[in-house]
Amino acid sequence: MLAAERHSAIVAAVQRERIVRVSDLARSLGVSLMTVRRDIDALDDVGLLERIHGGAKLPGGSGTEEPGFELKSARAEEEKRAIASEALTLVHEGMAVGLGAGTTTWTLAQLLSTGPKVTVVTNSVRVAGVFYAAGSSSTVILTGGERTPSDALVGPIATGSLAKLHLDLLFLGVHGMDSDAGFTTPNLLEAEMDRAFIAAARKVVVLADHTKWGTLGISTIAKLEEADEVISDERLGVEAQRALREKAGRLRLAPCAPKASA
Repeated sequence: MLAAERHSAIVAAVQRERIVRVSDLARSLGVSLMTVRRDIDALDDVGLLERIHGGAKLPGGSGTEEPGFELKSARAEEEKRAIASEALTLVHEGMAVGLGAGTTTWTLAQLLSTGPKVTVVTNSVRVAGVFYAAGSSSTVILTGGERTPSDALVGPIATGSLAKLHLDLLFLGVHGMDSDAGFTTPNLLEAEMDRAFIAAARKVVVLADHTKWGTLGISTIAKLEEADEVISDERLGVEAQRALREKAGRLRLAPCAPKASA
């Protein structure tokens, strides 16, 4: 196989999987590890991918970049709706449900606001607003704290409010997922808040669409093994599915409508 053909195949794999391993590429291309590493170096030099330890990922983004709520809410909308619908099936009347901040949990809140009567604990101003606007019969407890660009409430007041609470179920949105780094966020204080939510919950369900795989925030919230379930969408790459099935308690893939032909 010519170098140009290998380069095209490697870029296609990164675009499909978001993050790939040198060993997997070497096996699929039928070449040595050293050849793949040289190819990755060349593609990294021209900005077509980003070299990482043991592999490559999609280029761009920094560990501390934190897009605002409106920008994030416009991304992967169909996938988020599918994930939210799947998550709703886990909720039963009378539950104490934690909803972390994020656009996927906000999408779930829209469904849950007209669903079974529950007690909702959240650090998201946006999530609380959904229940109030819908006139929901559910009880909503909004933590205090300092507000982030994602409209999450964080800091010692926010984490302290969870210290004596016991949640049946926690739905947690994340900025990124990685086999080694786990679930991550670009905001250090938000990571602390999410860890406090996890400590208060009997069951932890992470809601993350396929675009989150291979994205790294500066701070790890939790390892993949700490999630009882991960709900993503069926466009999640094969390698991501393998890693999550090996490490997380359970992986659910919500069905999405087929992409329209160009």
